[in-house]
Amino acid sequence: MSKLAWIVVFATLSAAPAAAQQSAIPDLLGTWKGNSESIVLGAGNPHHAAQPTTEPRLNSVHFTVTIDKQDGRRFSGTFSSPRTNEKIIGVVSRSNTIIVVDDDGYTVGTVLAPNRMEWCYMRQSQADRVASCTELTKQP
Repeated sequence: MSKLAWIVVFATLSAAPAAAQQSAIPDLLGTWKGNSESIVLGAGNPHHAAQPTTEPRLNSVHFTVTIDKQDGRRFSGTFSSPRTNEKIIGVVSRSNTIIVVDDDGYTVGTVLAPNRMEWCYMRQSQADRVASCTELTKQP
């Protein structure tokens, strides 16, 4: 076999594990906790509720995500703060992007490590807007 052929074979074999890792579905089951970095305009949602304002306000809330069901890419659980909790459903894309829907908004997440992920939430209504990102750490 020529030197070029060996290089092609080696490159192909080296790339296969990386491609397999990228498409591996992360294990999201368990309890995850973190503090949000949020900006709110208006009254906010139940987690960020306050008197309506005409100026954006910065807010931080402690969140707990409990994922109790996962079947391949699909999962469900509860998203909680000290004020309220809500059921969530979600999926994991082939690029490991996490997409979540709750009672009043949408979340797009990223797996940062096996025990860390970031979820960024968006809500827009006539009364308010919320943009928030939370780095969540899996609890032992």
